[in-house]
Amino acid sequence: MSPRLMIIAGVGGVLLCGPVTSAGAGGFVCKNGNQLVQGSWLATPYCQDSLVAQVAHEYGFSATAAQVRNNPMFKQHLCRFIGQDIRIKETCSQVTPVPGRGFY
Repeated sequence: MSPRLMIIAGVGGVLLCGPVTSAGAGGFVCKNGNQLVQGSWLATPYCQDSLVAQVAHEYGFSATAAQVRNNPMFKQHLCRFIGQDIRIKETCSQVTPVPGRGFY
């Protein structure tokens, strides 16, 4: 096999494997807090946290999805201010205390 043919085959292999590897390494598709899993939209914590960060950004907070995902207290702080937004109300109900149930 000639060196030129080996280079072309190697580059072609990298180009073909590139999209598969990037999608498998965390290329999640999120839409409105739902993740595309095997052709169906499912509500996942990963995408819900991304939605909280997106809504917080719309309200003027500087929040990233990684901050919301990695710091539960940061998520709780955001939810105290914007948790009544209908898009994230259910997600925020998991981290904010409910008055009248012995938490607050």
